[in-house]
Amino acid sequence: MPVNIIHEKGKMTAEISGELDHHEAAEIRMAVDGELAQSFPELLNFDMSGVTFMDSSGVGLVLGRLRTVKQWDGKVRITDPSPRAEKILKLSGLSALIVKSRAAGKKAEK
Repeated sequence: MPVNIIHEKGKMTAEISGELDHHEAAEIRMAVDGELAQSFPELLNFDMSGVTFMDSSGVGLVLGRLRTVKQWDGKVRITDPSPRAEKILKLSGLSALIVKSRAAGKKAEK
C-alpha cells in the first residue's frame, strides 16, 4: 500500500509514496479514514516527501480529510512535499498547509 500510518501522542502521520492518482487516492482515503475514526487526532500530517506524481485526486484527498478533522477541531498539515506535489498543492490554494522540515533539507543536500 502506498501509505504508512504512524500514530504518536495526539498526532497521526500518513506517509504517502509513489503516484497519488485516482486509484491510489481511493486506497489511501479508506486507510486514513479508518484510522481517523478510531483515533481522532489533534493533528493529521500528510508526509508527501515520497510522492512522485500527484493530480487533483491528491488535492481531494487532503481537502476531504481537512473537513473531517475540523469536525473535532483538529488540524491538517502537509510536510515535505516533493516538488511535483508542492506545485499542485500551491496551484490548488493549499500552500498554507505546507511545512518543510529540517530533515527534508538534509535529504536534499545528499
